This record gives sequence, structure tokens and C-alpha cells, in this order.
Amino acid sequence: MAAIDNLPAAPVAARKRWGNRLDRLEARTAFFFLLPGLIGMILFLVVPIVASVVLSFTNWKLLGQPQFVGISNYVRLFTADPQFWPVLRNTLFFTAEYLVLNIVISLGLAVWISSLKYGQKWFRVIFFLPTFTPGIAVAIVWMLIFAPNGFFDFVMGSLSIHMPSMLTDQKLAMQAVVIVSLWAGVGYNTVLFNAALDMVPKNYLEAARIDGANAWDRFWKIRLPLISPTLFFGTVMTAITSLQVFDQIYVMTRGGPGNATATLGYTIYQRGFQNFQMGYASTIAWVMFALIMALTAMQFWLQRKWVHYDN
Repeated sequence: MAAIDNLPAAPVAARKRWGNRLDRLEARTAFFFLLPGLIGMILFLVVPIVASVVLSFTNWKLLGQPQFVGISNYVRLFTADPQFWPVLRNTLFFTAEYLVLNIVISLGLAVWISSLKYGQKWFRVIFFLPTFTPGIAVAIVWMLIFAPNGFFDFVMGSLSIHMPSMLTDQKLAMQAVVIVSLWAGVGYNTVLFNAALDMVPKNYLEAARIDGANAWDRFWKIRLPLISPTLFFGTVMTAITSLQVFDQIYVMTRGGPGNATATLGYTIYQRGFQNFQMGYASTIAWVMFALIMALTAMQFWLQRKWVHYDN
């Protein structure tokens, strides 16, 4: 043992060289495993983004060579396109109504589920199931429900409530889209908020109950502030997805009746793949991207006033 202990230690320089060689080997191995994902990200994310930016400054009609037109597409969009502002108004209206209703309904359902003594898991599954259903399939089923003389009209007639068809009335068509979107999307936030509520420390609620706080005070002053980071996440993600609404409108209304349900997402498809104005469609897409970024930035700025992080 004494002879072993007296063996000279490896030189520091040799150990550093061996460590550097091992680091380089690990880096090459990691790069080899990451390479397929990196190639896919470049081909299917970076290249399309760059291409869409370039196309927004051209008048490419899907066939033939694109011709550079500078900012003419943007000038046309904001000053010469009579449909842009109604479409933008429809998009913002849908986003505002859907966002508020989604958050309120999902939070209410989450609070109700968390108050149950039995069956919480089953209700989470029931409300989350619609999120697994493809959007096109959901829209087709609801289109049949809201069709003239369909199931919805039958129910309203049975209740002696006379109202025009949801999908053919300009004032009600967007409400039909909102209803379908809520049915398909409210379950995600319900499960998200319910999980956050279950993580609120029980001793906080017990202490408040002992101090005489009622159920509303415990929710408003304890539970809601503690789940505000999760509430903020759900609000941001819901706002982003609602600004991109497309499936329901494409299947149920095709932007109609008239122009009542046309949104930015549907207009991009219409201009690019129906009218073959791919350059102009790219311009609309980047305007929608700017709108999403502006709304997200505003939400991050406002979160300082109402989001509380428990340290």
C-alpha cells in the first residue's frame, strides 16, 4: 500500500489534454445525435420562415418566377384592400370573446372539479377528451348540428324559441364558431388550472379558514394569486391559438355569410391557395405574426401587475 501511495501523480498537463479530448468526443457524439433534429428544424422551420419573408416582397402567383415588388404588398394591404380591416376586426373580436370565455369557463370548471371528493380524475378525462379530437372532425359534426333544420333548430323549435340559422345569419355565425372552439379547447385549460389548484398548499387554506375567511375570500385572495403563473401561461397560449383560428371557419362557414367570419388565418389560405397570390398571402401572414408578437408582449408587460410568483 505504501508503494502504491508513493506512485507519482499524472502530470497536470496530461490530465488536461485527456479531459479536453474527452470533452471533444462527447461534443461530437452529442452533435451526431442532435443532427437529425437540427436538419429537420432547418428544413421545415428556418427555411420556410426565411422564404415567407422573401415572398412577402414579391408578387409570386404560385406558378412561374416571383417578381420583386418591394413594400407594395404591405402598402396595398393597409391602404387599398377593402377586406383587410373587416377581417382584422373579425379576428380581434373572435380572439377577445373566445379568450375571455375560455379562461372563465375553464377556471370555473377547474374550481368545481377540485371541490369534488370523488370522481375528479373522471371529470378531468371527460373535459379533456375533446382536445384529442381533430379540429376538422369537430367542425364537421358541429356544422351538421347547426345546419338549417338540423339538431340545433330542432331543439330551439321544441323550446318554442324561434331564431335564424346560426351558420347563415351574419350576426350569429361567429358565435357558432366561438361555441365550437370552446367545446374543443376549454378542456386543456381546465386540466391545467385544476392541476395548479391542487398544488396550492393546504395549510394556507386551513389558516385562512381558521381566521374566518369564507370560500370566496379563500379563492380570490389565496388560490387565485398562487395559480396566477399558470393562469398567465394559459392566457398567453390561448390568445396565440385563437388569433390563428382556421379549421372551424374553413369547414363551417368558409368566411361567410358574406365576410362575417373571415379571419386572418382563413384569408391567408384564401389568397394563397385559392387566388394564387402567394406573395400577398405571405404579407398577411407576417402581419398576423406581428399582431401575435404585439399581443404576447403586452401580456408579458401586464403580467407584472397581476402575476405573483411564490418564492
